[in-house]
Amino acid sequence: MSIQTFHPIRVAAIDFLNPAPLMWDFEHSPSAAVLAERYALTSMKPSECAARLLDGSADLGLVPIAALTPQLAIVPGSVIASLDRVRSIQLIVRGSGRLEEVGTVAADTASRSSLAYAHILFTKFIESSPEFLPAAADAMTMLEMADAALLIGDPALLALEDKERIERRHGPCQWYDLAHEWTQRTGLPWVAAVWAARPEAIADPTGLIEDLDRSREAGLAHIEELVREWTPRIALHPATIRTYLTENIHYRLDDACLEAVRLFRRYAAEIGVLPELGELRFVGSPHVSPHGIAAKQIPAGSERQI
Repeated sequence: MSIQTFHPIRVAAIDFLNPAPLMWDFEHSPSAAVLAERYALTSMKPSECAARLLDGSADLGLVPIAALTPQLAIVPGSVIASLDRVRSIQLIVRGSGRLEEVGTVAADTASRSSLAYAHILFTKFIESSPEFLPAAADAMTMLEMADAALLIGDPALLALEDKERIERRHGPCQWYDLAHEWTQRTGLPWVAAVWAARPEAIADPTGLIEDLDRSREAGLAHIEELVREWTPRIALHPATIRTYLTENIHYRLDDACLEAVRLFRRYAAEIGVLPELGELRFVGSPHVSPHGIAAKQIPAGSERQI
């Protein structure tokens, strides 16, 4: 008689500050021990998560929306987004600060989504086409090699804290929050990443959605603990971390966020920086969130089980 083997869901996670509330149950007792029997986590850069899913070395990941493909399905419930200023994606422009005059942008390549948002800003909204130069995420050196610097994630937050020193060296700069630029021009949230999966690897979509939702809600209920944990890890004032997690980042996937994903991918395809995506896919049976998200059914497979 054969014995069925159950394997943990392999998770591609992001080791940045902004997903910390989503990961609470996975990283804190008593839930962490239980979830460790069902999930195996590996931390990586946002740009690597989708690649791991697509090459089959991960089953579930926090995926930048620029990296979504027709093969991947969104897990309803959670998102990394912002309703206005996010702080963690900064475009710093030297001199006059006029976007129309920017000829070169030194860009941190850690997130394809952030790069695509910058391309949309210049090409679609400003109607210009600066050259993007890949660079290490250091504002000081980036502004020596280009008219502007694009910083993403924790390096962007740190640059804001170091603003005075940066401007002493490079002169007054204009600091553009790309989430704000997007929301002002579209009236929609700025969306960075969603949980996405290879649908054939998820045997219990309902259980997966419930686990991720519980972890998110637990994280949002323990913001003060997260502030204490992250203060030694990143050179930010505790008040800045608290504001970032409670005011700058929006964590619940709603209809407006999904509409923003669709518009972002349409604009990115129109200007040629990303391929067309088509209809969004969702993990599991038809699922309606508290915000009324109707998900397309994706058949569950049996390769891996929760």
